[in-house]
Amino acid sequence: MSPPAQTSAGSKQDSMKAVLLSIFVLINILATIFFTRKKNIAENGFAVVELFTSEGCSSCPPADDAVAKIDKQYGDQVYVLGYHVDYWDHLGWKDVYSRAAFTERQKKYANHFKLNGIYTPQVIVNGQSEFVGSDKSRLQSEVKKALNENTKGVLELTAKQDGMNKIVIHYKVQNLPQEVLNFAIIELKEQSKVTAGENAGRQLYHVNVVRDFTSVSDSQDQGNVSLDIPAGLSAKDCQVIGFAQNRDNWVINAASKVNIKPESH
Repeated sequence: MSPPAQTSAGSKQDSMKAVLLSIFVLINILATIFFTRKKNIAENGFAVVELFTSEGCSSCPPADDAVAKIDKQYGDQVYVLGYHVDYWDHLGWKDVYSRAAFTERQKKYANHFKLNGIYTPQVIVNGQSEFVGSDKSRLQSEVKKALNENTKGVLELTAKQDGMNKIVIHYKVQNLPQEVLNFAIIELKEQSKVTAGENAGRQLYHVNVVRDFTSVSDSQDQGNVSLDIPAGLSAKDCQVIGFAQNRDNWVINAASKVNIKPESH
């Protein structure tokens, strides 16, 4: 039998080790909870980055480059949409991606933000902040801010090709009672050789070029909408982006993007 004194000392050492181990485990658990919470907040956040641009505008290529880098940096957390406006088209170069409807959307934003007019390049993040699109530091700041906000609702999408030029989108929404639902077909990558206007002689590169766009004002909890894909453009080179925007304050509260499923035969 071991001496009582030695047994007592060994028990104290074992107890101390157990206490220290418990403290260590508790610290690790608390650290895991903290960092997991931080991670989940970041993953739940999103940033819809709307760029109003034109191939006829010499100030626009730096903005196109800035949003391309943001798109690459953040991946699925960021939803870049490049709207090519048409008010530069009469100044020497006709932007083939431009549409009057995109100019009208920009005008609505100008009215909402009480601006004196419209301009390019302009970026709007989550419908809440607008600034010159080539301001890279402001873009980073606004995107990071958006990614740390909690998502207020859920928008689920599927998209399928129906015929040569039609894309049918099915949507489901949760906790989004006062929202306008916006849907866009985006061409993931594109480039143009500009031969006239302010960017004459330049090769321009674009990401997420909006090729068709529609809004649903009186949406239900689920439904279908359709968009047209331009002739000659393959659905595999495109995605569908959807986002829910408050009809009163224009804040974007949910977003989603999906690949387009090919037509089944």
